[in-house]
Amino acid sequence: MSKWDIKDINNWSWKKHPLGAIIPEAGTAANYKTGGWRALRPIRDEEKCNHCLICFILCPDTSIIVEDEKVTGFNLQHCKGCGICAYECPRDAIEIVDEAEAASQENQERGNA
Repeated sequence: MSKWDIKDINNWSWKKHPLGAIIPEAGTAANYKTGGWRALRPIRDEEKCNHCLICFILCPDTSIIVEDEKVTGFNLQHCKGCGICAYECPRDAIEIVDEAEAASQENQERGNA
């Protein structure tokens, strides 16, 4: 049940619609960690990757970490697991895996290290 009376919504002007998606100031995306609700995670095969940077160019969240013109990893604090990087990778060097399984494997590896 809506808290607004919307029975006449098709006749509303733009002024009557409630404000939404407000960005309080420019360039604030780095301040908001959005990767916490990710269900899928990218994993890069370093042997297959030729550092063409197509993933970097196409990532909508700028989550591909590049140093000295080479892909070095993913910023998982901002990655939402959309899979564009894996889909567009011409060498199939990026695989999208289940987040829970990847996190569990990481924890096991840390425990054995």
